[in-house]
Amino acid sequence: MFVTGTGTDVGKTVVAATICAALRARGEQVVPFKPVVTGAEEPADRDWPPDDALLAAAAGVGAEEVTAARFGPPVSPHLAAELAGAPLDPGLLRGAFDARAAEAEIVVVEGVGGLLVPLARDYLVRDFAVDLGLPLVVAASPGLGTINHTLLTLEAARAAGLRVAGVVLTPWPTQPSALQDDNRATIARLGDVEVATLSQLPRADPALLAHAGAQLPLDRWLGACR
Repeated sequence: MFVTGTGTDVGKTVVAATICAALRARGEQVVPFKPVVTGAEEPADRDWPPDDALLAAAAGVGAEEVTAARFGPPVSPHLAAELAGAPLDPGLLRGAFDARAAEAEIVVVEGVGGLLVPLARDYLVRDFAVDLGLPLVVAASPGLGTINHTLLTLEAARAAGLRVAGVVLTPWPTQPSALQDDNRATIARLGDVEVATLSQLPRADPALLAHAGAQLPLDRWLGACR
């Protein structure tokens, strides 16, 4: 499956990591893949490691296996690659995915930013998702503005022929407000999509990730993959 988001910092990596950890905990052979990691120069967080390290820990693999390219500046992938003098080749990204897919029963792909973020000048994250043919899981904020952002993401996905397996609102509070409850119901109704929730996690512990991921409708999402 392909985990995307309505933008940056909306919980894509946490959603992807919980999926990986939960599948691994129940005995599935799962491999995470993120085509590009940017922002490697940003200060480390003791509780939340960089995206590739987090995904690797969740799936029990080495961080070097997770991504095809890693760049320091916290900018769009196409710009990070150009600044490094190493523009990304879509064919190589697809080849890297194929290599992971040959190693495992399930590959969980995490995109970069939102669907319309360019990986190369003329190649979007959405194009990569289309090439892989995987159904989408969309990570989104539960707060104000999320209806518009999420419905736009669903529309952009479906316009390209992508299948949407579900939406995950995160971090979902223990006692959601009337706004948050209505956001969830409205996205489900107007977007014609199942909307799950993921609570705030205190740290990137594989056991905590696995427990949280087990609350998601993984079997239905996997059914969409087959």
